[in-house]
Amino acid sequence: MRTLNDFNFENKKALIRVDFNVPLNNAFEVTDDTRIQAAKPTILKVLEDGGSCVLMSHLGRPKGKEDQFSLGHIVRKVTQVLGVQVKFVNDCIGTTVEEAVANLKSGEVLLLENLRFYPEEKAGDVSFAEQLSKWGDVYVNDAFGTAHRAHASTAVIAQFFPENKCFGKLLATEIESIDKVLNNSEKPVTAILGGAKVSSKIGVIENIIEKVDHIIVGGGMTFTFIKALGGKIGNSLVEDDKLDLALEILSKAKEHQTEIHLPVDAVIADAFSNDATTQVVATNEIPDGWMGLDCGPKTGEKFAEVIAKSKTILWNGPLGVFEMEKFAQGTIGLGNAIAEATKNGAFSLVGGGDSVAAVKQFGFADKVSYVSTGGGAMLEMLEGQTLPGIEAILK
Repeated sequence: MRTLNDFNFENKKALIRVDFNVPLNNAFEVTDDTRIQAAKPTILKVLEDGGSCVLMSHLGRPKGKEDQFSLGHIVRKVTQVLGVQVKFVNDCIGTTVEEAVANLKSGEVLLLENLRFYPEEKAGDVSFAEQLSKWGDVYVNDAFGTAHRAHASTAVIAQFFPENKCFGKLLATEIESIDKVLNNSEKPVTAILGGAKVSSKIGVIENIIEKVDHIIVGGGMTFTFIKALGGKIGNSLVEDDKLDLALEILSKAKEHQTEIHLPVDAVIADAFSNDATTQVVATNEIPDGWMGLDCGPKTGEKFAEVIAKSKTILWNGPLGVFEMEKFAQGTIGLGNAIAEATKNGAFSLVGGGDSVAAVKQFGFADKVSYVSTGGGAMLEMLEGQTLPGIEAILK
């Protein structure tokens, strides 16, 4: 695996695919700079070597050239994070870019305009990728969030740098962290899978079931398992067409001596609202008209015991509707248990949009070993898929 450390960038231009797809408010200000911060070590390594950086990224889902999706809006924030004045060019191909790149000096950073202003980016167009490739001596992919897409700037472009391509620090760490969980983990290994649907996690479950010792199930997907086992789930979220699948998963787990832990009690509500009336009942005894929106205190204790004994922990998906205060306790309790296990030497990897949001909201980001920056990309890696953006560098 070729990484940034295999290159000296002195007097070289690094063409870096970053993931600056960051949230903006109505005034076009960056509201969360995590992804910019995550790219900083890669950019600074190039600059410290005496090289320059040409950064390319997408932002949002523009239909053509739309100002609201211009990367020009984030230049001030990127400058602030890097501590280096970032130059900006309002295109990503063509003569204006050629000129800006030619004038770039060592120690300078140039940000190109949104790649997705051109449909050729998502289409994986070879000619577009070739035009982009002219802007650097070395291609660095540091965008884990888009590594599962076969886009021009993530997968196709690498062929124009047969010897001069590598992973940035962020992408290399993402790959190593997931590999550590799946293939080089210290046992016991526990995977926590939450979220709404079994169907969205089935690929992950099938791939990891032989590799982990414990699977903790939480969130809305709980009730598909409970119903499949004959429990009463009231109006809770359920995938009726996945009941057989849930039983299959339980049977497969038994076969591989992997323990599946389901919530034993739930915080239920008479409406999907923070103002709803709530009570705690057994997960298999939820009355009609009520729905499970968080796991209960007994479940929290049971899960914490499993996590305390774990040496490797993967967390993907919250245990309840944590966005509402009344239904956040299960997820907060889980975060505390993982933080404690990490403090005692366990390796913990958190990934997936909702889990990452929860970890940030409740202050656990610096209490776990690693927080992944890519939701879809991480899921596909956990499913055992080869990601086009990663494969292109390994070729």
